[in-house]
Amino acid sequence: MVPAHVWNTSVSYYQVHSNYLDMPVAAPILRALYAIDPNETYISTSASRITSSKSVSYFAKVGSPGDWDQWCGEAESLKAMYAAAPGLCPKLVAFGDDPVGTKSPFMVSEYLDISGLSGTSAKRLAKRLALELHKPKNNQTEHRGLFGFGCPTYCGVTRLENGWFQTWEECFTALMKGLVDGIRRRGSGFAETVRLGDETIHKVIPYLLSPSRLTDVEPVILHGDLWSGNVGTLSSGDPVVYDPSSYYGHNEADLAIARMFGGFPSDFWSEYHKHRPKTAPEDEYDERQALYELFHYLNHTLIFGGGYASPSISRMKRLLQFVQKKRGLTRDELGET
Repeated sequence: MVPAHVWNTSVSYYQVHSNYLDMPVAAPILRALYAIDPNETYISTSASRITSSKSVSYFAKVGSPGDWDQWCGEAESLKAMYAAAPGLCPKLVAFGDDPVGTKSPFMVSEYLDISGLSGTSAKRLAKRLALELHKPKNNQTEHRGLFGFGCPTYCGVTRLENGWFQTWEECFTALMKGLVDGIRRRGSGFAETVRLGDETIHKVIPYLLSPSRLTDVEPVILHGDLWSGNVGTLSSGDPVVYDPSSYYGHNEADLAIARMFGGFPSDFWSEYHKHRPKTAPEDEYDERQALYELFHYLNHTLIFGGGYASPSISRMKRLLQFVQKKRGLTRDELGET
């Protein structure tokens, strides 16, 4: 049972000089931990780490009322990933809001000591992604076989509205439209980026991602922001991923940002595709990767501005030229030119 003086407190942070704590801990977090084990005592050893009397450590944080959607997306992402690949990401312990305080969201997960990704752990990560996280299955029972996600998520600070879609083409189109429309609202300084973005949505995505072309794509849970800053290694040598922006999509989309910003060790790619081969048509794999990378370059353009517009533009021009050439060849073969 939660001690009454803990449950009834209406302050954002609770401090008591007793057996319960020796540093401030957010009241809703304390209530959540007592709900798990009311006979434990908990000590806050840092701003975000709480340790029980049984030496179990938790990562905990409290946000502001405006953080609710973002934190809910993170919590649902962690739950979906952990269900598909237990131990590959931190296990969510509790998520909710403070019912008697500020109505601010709180989150509690297992605490992990994480170091950088090594060559060995990168290969293990590739195998676990290929055989577990990206195994063709959908843990959203009522939405089995659909692409998307049941709540908004945030890639960086960018809100992704998500929703459910019958095809991968529809899902990725909606994600890209959200980014291009966001850049459009930034003003005329991004006119070329917006123009090419619209063309890419209407010409490239229908060509590369149409269900008739990608006949073998099934929805799998994606991390959604799988760059080198969101992966690491545990003391056991096992890999771990965190800070997700998940949705159910094409597995190859999860690999795109892993090539950016320093990328993953080279062995990662060969190990991944040893266990999960490239989607057919394989000869368009590089173009699909350029399209999936474009999503992240456009997102960085939206967040940080013009420095990322140039690589976005170059990728869109390349993709549009590729599709124009392929369609031209097809028309020639059909005698339609």
